[in-house]
Amino acid sequence: MTEYKKHFAVIGNPIHHSLSPQIHAAFAKEAGLHIAYEAILSPLDAFKKTINKLIEQKLSGANITLPFKKEAYELASSHSNHAKIAEAVNTFEFKEGEIIGHNTDGMGLVRDLEQNLDIDLKNKKILLIGAGGAAEGVIYSILEKKLKELTLTNRTIEKSIKIKNKMNEYAESFDVSLNVIETAKLSHQYFDVIINATSVSLNDANLDVDDKVFHEGSLAYDMMYGKETNFIKQAKSQASKASDGLGMLVEQAAEAFYIWHHIKPQTKTVIDHLRKN
Repeated sequence: MTEYKKHFAVIGNPIHHSLSPQIHAAFAKEAGLHIAYEAILSPLDAFKKTINKLIEQKLSGANITLPFKKEAYELASSHSNHAKIAEAVNTFEFKEGEIIGHNTDGMGLVRDLEQNLDIDLKNKKILLIGAGGAAEGVIYSILEKKLKELTLTNRTIEKSIKIKNKMNEYAESFDVSLNVIETAKLSHQYFDVIINATSVSLNDANLDVDDKVFHEGSLAYDMMYGKETNFIKQAKSQASKASDGLGMLVEQAAEAFYIWHHIKPQTKTVIDHLRKN
């Protein structure tokens, strides 16, 4: 009797650079599962059509990457709590005719910081730079760790204020001080962790952040991965520790793997392997 092979995919545009097939193949091998996982390029104006076609082909689940996370949220028939709050979806679970939308980005970031980088977030002061989908997708998971203070900043400060207003009730429930500060006023503050959730690293551009924001003993974290960004170079020049977002990528994938297979994969060896290659 032939074993039924479940099929999964990551959908985005562009998608050729995605490490998700490699990551999920490693997880499946470790778990002894026989699955297929591929990267699929969706036309920018045909995401819904792409998903419906994959459902017809009996796809069991999908990861969603840029630029479709908001559209995926609208397409889902039900949502996990993290997806509802972020209003963005990066993981689909196809179950009995239903599209269940999850968001594992925040959990991926927190696990990378805590488990791989040994940062206990409780009572820490964190700066989150950026006010797009990447930032919005991780704020709730950060607040859940009951840090002392989360400060939001962005080139367009009105966007940070909008997110603060949306997230205030959650910050209050976790007794976390949630602030917004203009980038120009950051140099007088100290932060334990500084997170770059902007897209500037994609274009090798510089963040408009004063060197004084970075301190010896603080951690600068860029959600981008695969290269030493200008943000990371700037942090290192000020004696800050620094990390890219490769660990976050693997950890959010591990959470998606758990949603689909109810198995928690080991992540360290996968992260180490990807860094070497």
